Amino acid sequence: MNAPIIDPYQGEFPEIIEEYLQHGTMKCIAFNRTGTLLAAGCSNGSCVIWDFETKGLAREFRDKDYTAPITSVSWSKYGHRLLASATDKSLTLWDVSSGEKISRITLQKTPLYASLQPASPIPSICLACPLSSAPLLVDLDTGSTKVLPVSVSENNNSPAPNSRNKFADGTPPFTPTAATFDKHGDLIYVGNSKGEILIVDSKSIQIHAVIPIPGGAVIKDIVLSRDGQYLLTNSNDRVIRVYRNIVPVKGSGEEIRNISNNSHDYESHYDKLKVNGASCLILSCELSDSITKTQWRTPCFSGTGQWIVGASANKGEHRLQIWDQTGPLVKILDGPKEAVIDLAWHPAEPTIATVSVTGLVYIWAKEHVENWSAFAPDFEELEENEEYVEREDEFDLNPREEEVEEVAIDEDDDIDIETFEKNAMFSDVEDSVDEIVFLSAIPSPDVPDEHPEKYLGSSSKLDSNHSGSPSSMGAVQDGQATALASSPMEVNNSAAEDPAEGSISKQMRRLSMKGLASLQSEEDKTPATKNKSNVKSTKSSAKRMEPANGNSSDFDDEAAEDDEVNIDT
Repeated sequence: MNAPIIDPYQGEFPEIIEEYLQHGTMKCIAFNRTGTLLAAGCSNGSCVIWDFETKGLAREFRDKDYTAPITSVSWSKYGHRLLASATDKSLTLWDVSSGEKISRITLQKTPLYASLQPASPIPSICLACPLSSAPLLVDLDTGSTKVLPVSVSENNNSPAPNSRNKFADGTPPFTPTAATFDKHGDLIYVGNSKGEILIVDSKSIQIHAVIPIPGGAVIKDIVLSRDGQYLLTNSNDRVIRVYRNIVPVKGSGEEIRNISNNSHDYESHYDKLKVNGASCLILSCELSDSITKTQWRTPCFSGTGQWIVGASANKGEHRLQIWDQTGPLVKILDGPKEAVIDLAWHPAEPTIATVSVTGLVYIWAKEHVENWSAFAPDFEELEENEEYVEREDEFDLNPREEEVEEVAIDEDDDIDIETFEKNAMFSDVEDSVDEIVFLSAIPSPDVPDEHPEKYLGSSSKLDSNHSGSPSSMGAVQDGQATALASSPMEVNNSAAEDPAEGSISKQMRRLSMKGLASLQSEEDKTPATKNKSNVKSTKSSAKRMEPANGNSSDFDDEAAEDDEVNIDT
């Protein structure tokens, strides 16, 4: 199948909000590797998967026993697994195809972020970053955990931490705030509250390099680009720093061990780790808003790594700023007055998905402008009307033009509509890998209300309790109260029989003894007589109704006399 045609004149970053997605209250989002599916975690503990091509809901994973809000969602490399972390300290692994729960692990502290190991097609190891605790490597099959080092001082002595980063009791907060795998899962980049980036071997859990950031501010976020060539950090000093990775993406674990095994002499082990760090990451640029000094939230790279986006952390402000990889600011996007709590850039398109504090997911896309020259190269757009002079034979049935040589097309040749052309961005995937790219939508029919009478009961109770007050009469007139009835049909019949009084009150009225007797006498008559009496059935039935004030003696006598007259006639 041919790859989708992309307009080469389209920009590489979005401009406007194209649409939004709504399903409960969503808290976090993540694209799969190809960007065809979007996973979202909700406040009721469920996870949903959207088909990003059709914007339709494809899957919903829910465990009725656990309803804690989801803090993060993470895809496996080929989309067969989905990991969700929640505020009840749990990690849940779901099978995307069947929707079944594979495993569930409960940690000692709430995981704010969790990601699956990117190397394995069906991973069982994940990286979790708990609240106010060191990051963990968790085996989802056995439940075992490994605590990652949070500072060099756990192995050897290091310089004293910055005093301004200490807690009130004077203890240094060595707790890291972020961690992430590299592209193939060989290394783990850990950012701590001392303002250091630690490069940890995922197998030996050993620190091989340290990169101190300028100023030593607490690192809140650490993100790796999809190609593994760049890494960014978001710090408390309101600066986003971009580093270029000079370690080979493939085989990074072996390369970092070779760098760490050099035989040079250093004054301390910490100095050796800093030298190793200089051989791994190089500071490329620093991004910030020098005017407003904005704190940033959930920054990330574009799919190609060329652009960097950061969301303002200010309350009531849905603002995104996009920078070039080299540092210049290229775009500012302003949305609704709702704070951003999460965002994700599409892996292959200039599209950004943002989650607002209200639980909606906004889709930012490129503004499409009609360009007819893309379809007809000889089409010319005119700014104003011009007089056109036609040729003598321009509109003849057989114009005198040179015949164009027809291209030889074999009409009997088979057309291949099944072969999928590889995208250069995803060339690292083997042909034999069975990857989940699309999911068939599962229709969910509307569930009828099993107890419709409960609404009638509650509203009738409201009407009976406040029937004498002016506010209750006004509510009835506005249609905010419902009559006391055993079924909805009785309410409809009463309104149809007595439309004048039904707009004021819809309570059923009780027949008097004389009215019941006259009704019985009518039923004993012949059909012919009944047909005559039915001429004024509406009027007689209305007179047989007992007045609301309870004085029904005179009213019932008149109703009985009228009935006798109608029957005799």
